[in-house]
Amino acid sequence: MAPLDSKPSGDERGVWKSGKGKGRRTPKGRIYSDEALADVQRLLGDRPRRRDLLIEFLHLIQDAHGHLSADHLAALAWEMKVGQAEVYETATFYAHFDVVKEGQTPPPALTIRVCDSLSCEMAGAAQLQKALEDGLDPAQVRVLRAPCMGRCDTAPVLEIGHNHIDQATPEKVQAAIAAGDTHAHLPDYQAFDAYVAEGGYESLKAMRDNGDWQAVQENVLSAGLRGLGGAGFPSGRKWGFVRANAGPRYLAVNGDEGEPGTFKDRYYLERTPHLFLEGMLIAAWAVEAETCFIYMRDEYPAVLEILRREIVALEGAGLVAPGYIDLRRGAGAYICGEESAMIESIEGKRGLPRHRPPFVAQVGIFDRPTLVHNVETLYWVARICREGPQILNSVEKNGRKGLRSYSVSGRVAKPGVYLLPAGSTILDVIDAAGGMAEGHSFKAYQPGGPSSGLLPSHIDDVPLDFDTLQPLGSFIGSAAVVVLSDKDTARDAALNMLRFFEDESCGQCTPCRAGCEKAVQLMQAERWDTDLLEDLCQVMVDASICGLGQAAPNPIRLVMKHFADEI
Repeated sequence: MAPLDSKPSGDERGVWKSGKGKGRRTPKGRIYSDEALADVQRLLGDRPRRRDLLIEFLHLIQDAHGHLSADHLAALAWEMKVGQAEVYETATFYAHFDVVKEGQTPPPALTIRVCDSLSCEMAGAAQLQKALEDGLDPAQVRVLRAPCMGRCDTAPVLEIGHNHIDQATPEKVQAAIAAGDTHAHLPDYQAFDAYVAEGGYESLKAMRDNGDWQAVQENVLSAGLRGLGGAGFPSGRKWGFVRANAGPRYLAVNGDEGEPGTFKDRYYLERTPHLFLEGMLIAAWAVEAETCFIYMRDEYPAVLEILRREIVALEGAGLVAPGYIDLRRGAGAYICGEESAMIESIEGKRGLPRHRPPFVAQVGIFDRPTLVHNVETLYWVARICREGPQILNSVEKNGRKGLRSYSVSGRVAKPGVYLLPAGSTILDVIDAAGGMAEGHSFKAYQPGGPSSGLLPSHIDDVPLDFDTLQPLGSFIGSAAVVVLSDKDTARDAALNMLRFFEDESCGQCTPCRAGCEKAVQLMQAERWDTDLLEDLCQVMVDASICGLGQAAPNPIRLVMKHFADEI
């Protein structure tokens, strides 16, 4: 028998001999080939075979081969000493992994993902997808519909390989294929040296030398900064909650900006990534975090490359130790924008939301206290520390204080990110975006992503801020404003939103999993059964584990309330 620390190979794997004619004569379970094991070992290199790196390793294989074969999955499971079922269930959970079983044909070498979110649908994404399917050889190019890519200001958008094409047309796609242009394009951004030349990281250095974390926390609280991922919890207050628990502690950045219509985080990261990074390191200093995890969505390949480069620059300058910032790449799962699902994904597992309590400030990554912040939140932490809390609390409009970054798309003349007073109304937002697009009249708007539902144009005097929209059955969320016109129907918009939730439900709880599917079926009827839909909505709100199922009914309820003539 081979030594206990040696790796079995060939027919030895899983074979137990128990005498002549007895025992297994073939290996137990799915067996990997020696070639697949060697390939996996080559791709993983000298990286530690930690369980939490499973998703990173799946990316390595997917990037190298364009899919995940059963042979490679079995070899990876052996190499990591993880059950094959765990590897398989993780790989099949995420949309960007293509698992190919024995005997199946791998997908074509090139994949085109066409965004089908509300802004892109309004801009003709369905017709674009059909034109591509009709005009391209399916044996060479695969065309898929995909959820929001965070580029709603340039709809319709598609991703060919890792290259995003804005205002996409079949002609642009054909040109990109002919040129082999399938890689991400990096925008011009402020790199490390330029940021330092403007005084960057001076605040961080001063705090590390003789700073008082409670004084910094008070500055953040007095500025009025609240979580900008959608929940709106006072940002500085989280620091005290995490510090109250014994270390080691971690910091996790939620960069999974998946709420359709939202692109503010990408906007800032593609321009001034070090404002975010300094804010992150200040927050990490405040809670004495041992590691900073940045969880960035896979739909942002340019941002991922920018962060890789600038983290290396930080390490080279001695501002952080190598490995202190751990950049993790999502794999296409909206649910991972929920903080506990994100933590599960960082640990290399399926992104299933956790039951709470305990909360992540007590039991987070690796069951340790974890501070979770959104990208834009940390951008403002850095600005508050450099410019003082008055950068936010000195701005007042309509009785509201502070600034909000509104991601504006849809039927406006100039879609984009607009930094406006937090008391701005929908009319202020539309005005900042150049007014309505030519030939369109304002009809309705989505104030904060699909989760916020739809409000009619006559509700135009309410500040788009935290706490102001709840009486209307909505909320500001991530401030993803999508404007609809007289050329659109609220009914179709709501169906688009529910189809998104149906696709993106993690499936853990029945009210959300089955509820979203049933809602889509009911909403496709010529006349909506409003009583049945309301019963379904109530069950989803009452019994869903996380905010996805709890907020999914908002589009249904608000259409029934404000656009009854359409249903």
